Amino acid sequence: MNDDSTRGWFSGGGRDTSQLDLGQGQLVKPRREGQLVTAERPAAVGSDTVQVDREMFASDRVPSPAIATGDRTPDPLADTGSVDVSGVRLRSVEQHLDDILGAVPQPAPIELAVLDAQGLLCAELVTSSRALPAFDQAGLDGYAVRAADTTTATVEVPTVLAVVGETSAGSAETTAIAAGLAQKVAVGAMLPAGADVVVPAAWTDQGLARVQVYAALAPGSYVRRIGDDVSPGDTAVQIGTPIGPAQISLLAAVGRERVAVRPRPRIAVLCAGDELVDVGATVGPGQQVDVNSYALAAAARDAGAEAYRGGILPNDRRRMVELIEGQSLRSDVVLIAGTFATGAPDVLQEALDELGGLSFTQVAMHPGPVHAFGTLGPTGVPVICVPGEPVAALVAFEVFVRPAIRLMLGKRQLFRRTVQAVSAQQLLSPLGYRQYLHGQVMRHPDGGYVVEPIGDGDQAMLARMARANCLIVVDEDVTEVSAGGLVTVMPMLLGG
Repeated sequence: MNDDSTRGWFSGGGRDTSQLDLGQGQLVKPRREGQLVTAERPAAVGSDTVQVDREMFASDRVPSPAIATGDRTPDPLADTGSVDVSGVRLRSVEQHLDDILGAVPQPAPIELAVLDAQGLLCAELVTSSRALPAFDQAGLDGYAVRAADTTTATVEVPTVLAVVGETSAGSAETTAIAAGLAQKVAVGAMLPAGADVVVPAAWTDQGLARVQVYAALAPGSYVRRIGDDVSPGDTAVQIGTPIGPAQISLLAAVGRERVAVRPRPRIAVLCAGDELVDVGATVGPGQQVDVNSYALAAAARDAGAEAYRGGILPNDRRRMVELIEGQSLRSDVVLIAGTFATGAPDVLQEALDELGGLSFTQVAMHPGPVHAFGTLGPTGVPVICVPGEPVAALVAFEVFVRPAIRLMLGKRQLFRRTVQAVSAQQLLSPLGYRQYLHGQVMRHPDGGYVVEPIGDGDQAMLARMARANCLIVVDEDVTEVSAGGLVTVMPMLLGG
């Protein structure tokens, strides 16, 4: 479970990212038409789940997650999750994600020192201008001999050869042996002319003047010939190859000090909210510590980005415009977390409108259905707005921002691998919303996976989220998963 997969959490088998052109960094975006959430949408067939017939609902209002789980009395005016969809399109997760993936930039390749390129994708075809190894050499410590001299060697009747000298790794002296002779060699040492076998020291009596050989070897045994590894003109590293320790070793071996790579995208993280104070400040009544700028910056770094924590936005439109504009000049993407108004004037929305405008929308997901996305400034820097509640902010990051970062990195597999797991308890989910619950997934002794939710999805508990190792994904048309039913689980592996 430590690798990504193109099998996402989407209905229809996931998203195919194989059409990503690593040379140009372009993703062929499928066309999707917006759909109204109505009673006419057919219910999907689930496993051990309860499907709800939308025609049972008299109104065309989609209940909010909190209302659907029955934990409070519906309040259409106060509940921003209860949207009148008679004339408003409630966007699906896929539609919102498609907009983001279609707009994020593809940073041009840059050249880095090979060690600094670790973890990035190679953006050039690296060919070798030299042979590896550059000379015939010993593959291990032992004795260089002629294979023809050892054809009858056994433990009972060893072959005895005269030892003429010793060669160590790094010696440039050219040597040679004739029939009936042996030369002691160290691993990596230049092979003497005439020798075609290295007898391991353990298969001899390790003599100094004369050596007894206890086994016959085929020609070429424990010998590294010129170009056995790489010949001049051979490809050393392909375009799109992740550069890890092995690739760095090969790049150094073929003489490359620098290599072109897909750079880490630069992500600026900002937070909006009058109630926010920075870490270390005294928290007064009604105030909250700004955890989102830390959490989202950490999540962006874990996804492979270079993240800048911009902190809390000032509650002044002019200063806010200047700060967002400044961050957009140094970043490939600006990420803003905040509680966004759904009708009343909002300073952040006014600032964004002045910079170019964003589209605030309701996305059919829980937690945190209110999102925004758009591009600002003359260069069209993408700005992604996620909910301000910390649990919802990290869920939104996983669903929308992490795939965008991986696309900018040039990854073919944008999404975390998902598995099917047995739910250890009953799960309730709001109709019309894709629910993301934090949980703990573990292997069952009899095979497969078992998952247990942490909290009920409406309780924004940071301590509970910190104990989770996965997200449980419940589809929009499923309102109940019985204990023992199958659910889709997204393991949350660091760096995965």
